[in-house]
Amino acid sequence: MAAAPVDVFITVAVVVLALTIGTIWGALAGFFGGWFDATTLRCLEMIQSFPSLLLAMLAVAVAGPGVFNVILVVAVLPLPDYVRLARAEVLTKKNWQFAEAARMVGNSPLVVLFRHLVPNSMRPLLAFASINASWVTGSIAALGYVGLGIEPGSAEWGSMISRGQNAIVSGAWWISFFPGAAILLLSIAFHLIGDGLSSSNRGEKR
Repeated sequence: MAAAPVDVFITVAVVVLALTIGTIWGALAGFFGGWFDATTLRCLEMIQSFPSLLLAMLAVAVAGPGVFNVILVVAVLPLPDYVRLARAEVLTKKNWQFAEAARMVGNSPLVVLFRHLVPNSMRPLLAFASINASWVTGSIAALGYVGLGIEPGSAEWGSMISRGQNAIVSGAWWISFFPGAAILLLSIAFHLIGDGLSSSNRGEKR
């Protein structure tokens, strides 16, 4: 119970940060194209060329433990997925009639992008963010388990599992079991939210 606010806060902060940066970056790349789009794709390929968890472990080990450092590091890992999804949505919709109508009445390109295209592209991004939150929860717990999460001794589910694993042999299984069950339940909750948003999005398209 003590660790729940910490883990939920870190997960939500990571997802919001990655969603915000990824949406803006991907929308700009998809809308303007050219060298900016090509550079974006190369940067995403560089980030995705490293194993995600290993990259997070190395970055946190260099930056040091702490809530702020964990949020910044873990937010980078899913960033390419948000950028690619936002880019694809804007590329698909930038020549639709509502975007052309916004241009015809004299709106600037940035107004067309952020007032019309981005709001009409958010539902799939929000659906992915909910599903991605379950992966973020597991990644944060994995960093805490190996001692690279928030400050040592703080209430965090991954570190609780690590501290309780030796007690399993002596029969104190609950020390690790309940933090693990909490991670599982939170991941399932986020996944169900994302699945509901995805189903709603498919229903609207039909």
